[in-house]
Amino acid sequence: MINFLKYRWLYFLISVVVIGAGLFSIVKWGFRYSIDFTGGSNFEYQLNKVAEKSKIQEVLNTNKISVVNFKQQDKNIILRTKVLDPNKESALKKDLEEKLKIKITVLRSETVGPILGKEAINKTLIASILAIIGILIYMSFAFKGSNFAFAAVLAMFHDLLVVVGTYSLLGHFFGAEVDTMFVTAVLTTMSFSVHDTIVIFDKIREDHNEQGSIEIESAANRALTSTMVRSINNSMTIVFMLLALTMMGGSTIRFFILTLLIGTVTGTYSSPFVATPILVWLEKIKKQK
Repeated sequence: MINFLKYRWLYFLISVVVIGAGLFSIVKWGFRYSIDFTGGSNFEYQLNKVAEKSKIQEVLNTNKISVVNFKQQDKNIILRTKVLDPNKESALKKDLEEKLKIKITVLRSETVGPILGKEAINKTLIASILAIIGILIYMSFAFKGSNFAFAAVLAMFHDLLVVVGTYSLLGHFFGAEVDTMFVTAVLTTMSFSVHDTIVIFDKIREDHNEQGSIEIESAANRALTSTMVRSINNSMTIVFMLLALTMMGGSTIRFFILTLLIGTVTGTYSSPFVATPILVWLEKIKKQK
């Protein structure tokens, strides 16, 4: 049996550093929001030849287009503007073709109002609150005690803070934008975190009940020793798949996959090294009363 809980101070320090860096980023830089949340238009054009960025910018200025973001990648240009009606977008495309002597193929053209993002956030918050309440009730009955439920939920909040804080850093340094796919990745992370925690907690309960005299800390170390290999093997299959998708997948899903990867890693870490120490601490406090 390995005494994993001996190094709980180290686990606490790692969590504080990672979450602290993320919270610092959120306070200082915040997030970059996609048009799902801010509203606007996205256009991606493929040109038949490379055009000078300065000349494209001149045409945009002439047409009085409020550009939020403008990227040029070889023959492709990506524009993000304030809400643009179809007639003005068509006029812009025609003007670009005439003045730059090019032919444009529209790869993407979408306009979204900010209401979509607000509705998604509201529904996500409601769904998350209902899920947390359900987890607390279920685990309290299943494990015959509220400490198991509270430890699992606290570990889930830990994972949420890690993912959200890390994404803020990705947004500042690499341009990752908060969109509906990010919301999906966060919810997936929350479910994965609880799933892995329940496996460990079930083993703790089993060892503790079979040997009534065994201390909760010893039962936790036994459970971690017996489930650690299984947890790592299970998570690594997911990690390898997500790594492949991060490196080989398209740019439109790269940050979504990267968020899932971060969530998988922190979910695997938090179950034995955050949820379990919290459970042991809560059970010791309960025993002292």
